[in-house]
Amino acid sequence: MNDQETQSKDNYFQQIAEIANEMSTAHGRDFAIGTLVLAARFVAQHAAPDGSDKAADAPAGVVAAA
Repeated sequence: MNDQETQSKDNYFQQIAEIANEMSTAHGRDFAIGTLVLAARFVAQHAAPDGSDKAADAPAGVVAAA
């Protein structure tokens, strides 16, 4: 992993931490945890068709129940 990739990943972790903190403050810890779990589920279920670990195109803002 190169420095540019490391910095990019660090930036995403920072953004997620900020969003999680905002959600916890506004709606409580359980809401923040549930939202992050649903987001992880969404990423896991929308794998790229080519089998790579890159995200497949999916509708923005949609987290569908299975």
